[in-house]
Amino acid sequence: MRFARLLLAAGLLSALAGCMSAAEIRARDDTRCRGYGFRPGTDAFARCLQNIDLDRSADQRALLYGTGPGFGYGVGFGGFGWRRGW
Repeated sequence: MRFARLLLAAGLLSALAGCMSAAEIRARDDTRCRGYGFRPGTDAFARCLQNIDLDRSADQRALLYGTGPGFGYGVGFGGFGWRRGW
């Protein structure tokens, strides 16, 4: 019983460790765009941030609807479950 609680606690802690706040995501994106050589306050920097956000949204949609390359798992108009991606 004690071992099961320890495993449950370890699982919850590892799941929470993967979560990032909106501020942490923004800071990571800022660092990424700065690494590409863009300067904050410029149109190019804003486009960089926007492109990162659009890529993230597209990845989430592909995961949800299973439309990415290979096999996807998600919910869509065709139902719920595994299906072949595009």
